[in-house]
Amino acid sequence: MSSHDTKKNWGDPFMNGFAVLSSFLGTGVEFIEALTIVLAVAAIRGWKNALLGAFSAVLVLAILVTLIGAPLAKVIDLFWVQLMVGLFMLLFGIRWLRKAILRYAGLKALHNEAESYEEEVQRQKAAGEVKPGIDRFAFATTFSGTFLEGLEAIFIVITFGLASHSISSAVLGALIATVVVILLGIIAKQPLSKIPENTMKFIVGIMLTSFGTYWLGESFHVRWPNQDLSIIYLIVTLLLLSYILVTRCKRALRSSHGEDSSQTPGEVSQS
Repeated sequence: MSSHDTKKNWGDPFMNGFAVLSSFLGTGVEFIEALTIVLAVAAIRGWKNALLGAFSAVLVLAILVTLIGAPLAKVIDLFWVQLMVGLFMLLFGIRWLRKAILRYAGLKALHNEAESYEEEVQRQKAAGEVKPGIDRFAFATTFSGTFLEGLEAIFIVITFGLASHSISSAVLGALIATVVVILLGIIAKQPLSKIPENTMKFIVGIMLTSFGTYWLGESFHVRWPNQDLSIIYLIVTLLLLSYILVTRCKRALRSSHGEDSSQTPGEVSQS
């Protein structure tokens, strides 16, 4: 893609809208998981310690975005930057998509925020009494949890922002997700287990893989049919492929369970 074509995409409403939606869904998933950790720590060790750790992590993440995102935005036209962004998006997307397919096929347990919350609550209780002042265990838990989830959120914002040539669109999607998750957390006062997080991860996996494939092709000057609309074709293809894989895996799983149940105890011991 030429420099002239690249600059045209800066004001492309399709790409900007795609960046906002993708960033919203992707960062929303990460913020929901971070919220679960904060709520669990706050329930056992107090809101002060929980929020202090979370806000400290957010501050560090904001500095990282400023230091990494802005310089990359200035050199995004370089081949190696395009290649790096596309490759990371593709690998990250395949990872999310693979997990989503395994979950929907029944080969991997669905992620449950309520279970994660209970596990974290028990871990906080096992840490002993809450110490006066700043509780180091509580601070470290919310800081590390928020920081790790935030790192993935940053990756989503930066890559979608760079690939769409609109960091502001990706940041807007992340800000909307932040406000929505915080408001829902305040209203519910419990983990957001009713939100279809697994479906959101599946959608984001599709988007990351599609966008990564497209952007990787752009770095090698592939002429996509209908230019940006090729992303829609990639999304539809991946949806169909994922549906076929999930269906085939479910069928194979039912078949294997049927064979196991039809065997006698003697046959099972010999197999």
